[in-house]
Amino acid sequence: MSMPTVAVVGRPNVGKSTLFNRLLGGRRAIVSDQAGTTRDRHFGTGEWGGRRFWLIDTGGLLPDSNDSMDRAIRRQVDLAVEQSDLVVLLVDGKEGLNPVDAEIAAHLRSANRPVLLAVNKLDDLPDTTAHMAFYKLGLGDPIPLSAAIGKASGDLLDAIVERLPEQQEDELDESINVAVVGRPNVGKSSLINRLLGEDRVVVSPVAGTTRDAVDSVFQAHGKSFTLIDTAGLRKKARVHEDVEFYSTLRTQRAIERAQVCVLVVDAALGLHTQDLRIANEAWDRGCGLIIAVNKWDLVTDKDANTARRGEETLRAKAPFLAYVKFVYLSAETGQRVHQLPREILEVAEARERRIPTAEVNKVLEALVQHTSPPQKAGREVKLLYASQVGTAPPVFAIVCSRPDDVPESYQRYLINGFRKAWSFEGAPLRLKFKHRSGRNP
Repeated sequence: MSMPTVAVVGRPNVGKSTLFNRLLGGRRAIVSDQAGTTRDRHFGTGEWGGRRFWLIDTGGLLPDSNDSMDRAIRRQVDLAVEQSDLVVLLVDGKEGLNPVDAEIAAHLRSANRPVLLAVNKLDDLPDTTAHMAFYKLGLGDPIPLSAAIGKASGDLLDAIVERLPEQQEDELDESINVAVVGRPNVGKSSLINRLLGEDRVVVSPVAGTTRDAVDSVFQAHGKSFTLIDTAGLRKKARVHEDVEFYSTLRTQRAIERAQVCVLVVDAALGLHTQDLRIANEAWDRGCGLIIAVNKWDLVTDKDANTARRGEETLRAKAPFLAYVKFVYLSAETGQRVHQLPREILEVAEARERRIPTAEVNKVLEALVQHTSPPQKAGREVKLLYASQVGTAPPVFAIVCSRPDDVPESYQRYLINGFRKAWSFEGAPLRLKFKHRSGRNP
């Protein structure tokens, strides 16, 4: 990876996610007064002074805790530090020096990584000297700031950029953003871990462990994939805590960011109404879609036609699923997981496919000759010519005599004809009807 990586670490509730959002200029991680909200590593791309870098937000570190979740977070922080070119240790200047800060500082010194010490929550800068007490940590000059209101955050960015390694000449390939979504406990994090080949996302049998969207990058088939692990989908009526509320919103925002959405469903439980809702949302937003049927190894009463029958049932409920790829896999055993990157790549390519205008009109003419548009009130609807006017998703504009009088059934006929000619499997396809004078319908 040509961009350097910076990790923000510290004990719980010192403002790491607030700083992460401040440095990235947006709400990319959940912020809450509840200690321990951030459990995994969160990736984002920062830029300052012409330098771009990966920024990693980590969970609250408690080095001596024996709690199972704290141990899992500790491992995530260690992984983040290992993969970073620079570590920012964030401490709470309002509370003052804490023994846990000293333990973390000692741990970072042994990790043999460059460390910047940032003292947060100093809202009364430049009048305060509270940051001076943190010289005792032995990590050099403390950088005072207030992430919440932005005071001196530019000074920290200056220091970060100054400490970054020399920029490499090679450029990153454009990454394919993939949102991994689904209801709680269907195996989203396990699937991502299997794809990555490491335990990058905390996996727990407790439903709802993953609260935030987490970006993880890997390479396959000569392409870069950015996997966005998301909070388990929940019905809004059941969301009570602010943290869970923002997690649900983040799932929706992950779909907005994604080119391809992988909807993970439990093979034993099937596709629920909630899954169909999110599949519809992704499709309506123009996102490519793959249904990953997880835990397929646990289905014992299947035969050669089980998958086909299941897909037919689902497509009766949601006809657009006829255009969507289904992958039957097991994140636990690795069964068919290796097929998923290729399927994602094919859907991403279909979403970007562009068809020459002459070919579009040839197919349109054949479709019209086979079945003409139905008349309305005795008046003929003529389809004159068409061209592709957009990609991601593919959009075709059809110039016709009466745009308002093309029924939905005939629009579906045209879409099916275009798909038969050019596939577009897994990608939405849009039609726009325009009047021959150039006026929109």
